[in-house]
Amino acid sequence: MVNAVTGARCWVEVDLDALRTNLAWIKHRVGPGVRVITVVKADAYGHGLKSIAALLMQSGTDLFGVATLAEDAAIRSVGQGWPVLMLGAALPDELESAIKDGVMLTISSAEELTRIATLAASLKRTAAVHLKIDTGMGRLGASPDEAGKLARMVRSAGNLSLAGLYTHYANVEEEAAYTRNQRETFRRSRELVKAEGGDPEWIHCANSGGVLLELPDGCNAVRPGLLVYGIIPPGSRLGGRIAAQSFVPALSWKARVSFVKEIRAGARLSYGGAFTAPKKMRVATVSAGYGDGFLRAASNRGEVLIQGRHCPILGRVTMDQMMVDVTRLASVIPGEEVVMLGNQGAASLRAEDLATWMGTIPWEVLTGITYRVPRIYRGSQAA
Repeated sequence: MVNAVTGARCWVEVDLDALRTNLAWIKHRVGPGVRVITVVKADAYGHGLKSIAALLMQSGTDLFGVATLAEDAAIRSVGQGWPVLMLGAALPDELESAIKDGVMLTISSAEELTRIATLAASLKRTAAVHLKIDTGMGRLGASPDEAGKLARMVRSAGNLSLAGLYTHYANVEEEAAYTRNQRETFRRSRELVKAEGGDPEWIHCANSGGVLLELPDGCNAVRPGLLVYGIIPPGSRLGGRIAAQSFVPALSWKARVSFVKEIRAGARLSYGGAFTAPKKMRVATVSAGYGDGFLRAASNRGEVLIQGRHCPILGRVTMDQMMVDVTRLASVIPGEEVVMLGNQGAASLRAEDLATWMGTIPWEVLTGITYRVPRIYRGSQAA
C-alpha cells in the first residue's frame, strides 16, 4: 500500500476542518460574552503559523497570543490590523517595533511600565498593555498586591492604555487547591485594579486546562493553546472528564519506507549496536529521524504505523532515518506510507504516546517538528 506525498520523505498533514471544529467547541464551552485568545506561538504549535492564523481569522478567534515579534509579523502578513498580544516580556530593543506595530505588550513591573511609557511618548503613540499578575507560576507577573499601583500608573500615563489583565495557571491539570488559590488571588487583584478605575477590555486566566476545568471564572476571555489543536492536556484532574471525541487532533506526521531487508538472529542494528535481533527479522528503514524532530529518546521504545499495524522502533533513532520491525507484515515496499503521529486504518498514535516514549510532553512533541518538514494542509479551507 503506497499512499504518500510525492517527493516528500517526511511531512506533516494539518486538517483545517479539525481546527475549526475544535475552536467551535471551545467557543460553545465558554459561552456568549467570553472571547477567545488563541495561542499560536512556536509556529502555531508546529502546525504552521501563517496558514493557521488565516484559518482562525475566518473561524471566530478574537485575538492572537504570540511569543515573538516575528510571530506578530507573520500574522500581520495574512491579516492586517488583527489584535495580537505578546505573552512574554518584550526585550528593550524590541519595544519600538512592537509599539509602532500596535502589539499589545505584557507588563510585570513598574520599571517595564515606565520604560514603555517613555518610549511611547517619544514615538507619539499610545501603547496598549496587559498587566500580568503572578499568582503562583513565578515566571512573569507583578506581585498581586501591586496590581492597584500599576493600574494607577497606567492611568496617569497619557500614552498607555490598560487593555488587559491576566495571570497563568501553573498546574491546573493536577492541583485543584493550588489552582483555586491562584483564582482567588487573581480575583483580589482584579478588585484592586477596579478600585483604581481600571476597566480592562481583556481579563483572562484560563489556558487549555482552565477552559476544561475552571469555568466560569469571572473573566471575559480565555487563552487556549493545545486544545485548539485537538489535544487534551494530560493530567489527573482531566482523566475521563472530557470525551476525547470532542476534539480532533489536527496534525498527522508521516514518512516513507526507504529500504527493506532481512537480518539474521544476532545481527546488531544502528549506532552502538543498540538492538540485537533475537531471531531472523524483516527490517524497514524509515525516512525520518531526530533531524525532523522525532527524538532519539524514542529509540528501542517507540512505534510507527505501517499498513495499520504497530511496528516497533529497533535501535537508535538517527538524524535522518530509523529502523522498524516489519516482520509481521506480509510485504512492505519502498515508498510505502509510515505514520509516526496520527491515524492509519483503525490504528492510531497520539501525541501523548510519543511524549511517553520520548520522556516529554505533547507540547514539545508538536513544537519540536523541525523546519525541514513541509506542512501540507487538508480540508475545505486548504489552498
